[in-house]
Amino acid sequence: MKLAVPTEIRVGECRVAIVPDTARSLSQSGVDVVVRSGAGSKAHFPDTAYGERGASVVGSNDALLAGADVVAKVNAPEPAEAGEFPAQVTVVSFLQPAAQLDTLRVLMGKKATVFSLDLLPRTSRAQSMDALSSQATVSGYLAALAAAERLPKFFPMFMTAAGTVPPAKVLVLGAGVAGLQAIATARRLGAQVRAYDVRSAAKEEVQSLGAAFVELDLESQEGTGGYARAQSEEFLARQRELIGKEVAASDVVITTAAVPGRKAPILVTAEMVDRMTDGSVVIDLAADSEGNCELTEPGVQIVRGGVSVYGMTNPPAAMPTHSSFLYSRNMANFLGLLVVDGELRPDFDDEIISGSCVLRDGIVAHKPTRELLEGPKEADPS
Repeated sequence: MKLAVPTEIRVGECRVAIVPDTARSLSQSGVDVVVRSGAGSKAHFPDTAYGERGASVVGSNDALLAGADVVAKVNAPEPAEAGEFPAQVTVVSFLQPAAQLDTLRVLMGKKATVFSLDLLPRTSRAQSMDALSSQATVSGYLAALAAAERLPKFFPMFMTAAGTVPPAKVLVLGAGVAGLQAIATARRLGAQVRAYDVRSAAKEEVQSLGAAFVELDLESQEGTGGYARAQSEEFLARQRELIGKEVAASDVVITTAAVPGRKAPILVTAEMVDRMTDGSVVIDLAADSEGNCELTEPGVQIVRGGVSVYGMTNPPAAMPTHSSFLYSRNMANFLGLLVVDGELRPDFDDEIISGSCVLRDGIVAHKPTRELLEGPKEADPS
């Protein structure tokens, strides 16, 4: 089986789907790993490292894709990129199918089979393949560092001859993987950390990291698979009313709340930002899905009334070596379900394979995506 690893073409993307050490383990299992020259260079994995570990490095996309059985990517392919893929190819990536309908139409025409790692079932068996969580770990870590860099104060408490400097007050909104990593990193830096999540089950995890859990007089919003469910506008309005005081009292607010496949909920309004102290910082990790802060501009830091609001886009790309290392491990573990004795033989009775499958031989297998591609159905006149 030939596994093709292209260069990621998304602007600002520095990750690669397969790193050299993973290429070696795949090669030893009978997979022919072929990497586009330079694919790993931005993540500091040179072509020579791939060659030394059993992968082939080629200088053109034609050579890369010729006869490829599987294409492994980080981001979803662009429509033009997908147009170069061979017929009946299998594609594995973060697809986010609702946002990639044009690409899917191209791949349908090629009778491709497509797996999206963001659709993996949230089960214990799938944990080693959970690329969303591994990349969220990087995002949470970087969010805390970005906040510390921008805040014109120390994070830790300092006792000096000139007096005592109190610790920074950090509020983390959303205690999923990214939020928990942001909490842990801010705590390591010495900040006083509080956190809030709509899921009551997150309280114990927050407290285990030494942070205080903010409890609001609201109903828990536990969703399936450990995610928060989408909230009503009435719930969000009440939530914003109650959380406003916490935001105003914080030096740093890090927002991480996201619902898969949906626009991020607004947690921090412009009015809340206006109540924050001059010099305070808001780091919005949901900028790629329109942001948790009303003022967020993706990829841009704005300043309003002395408060900095930074919408971080694609944070894992800013730490590409370890992001790629983790993603590559997730990818290899997933490929382990697809490849048997060096041959591509996915078992579609496996809930992990079926649950993450968007297209199977060009046929849409993911119901929500099928509905988006086919459009709303007209009512039966009878």
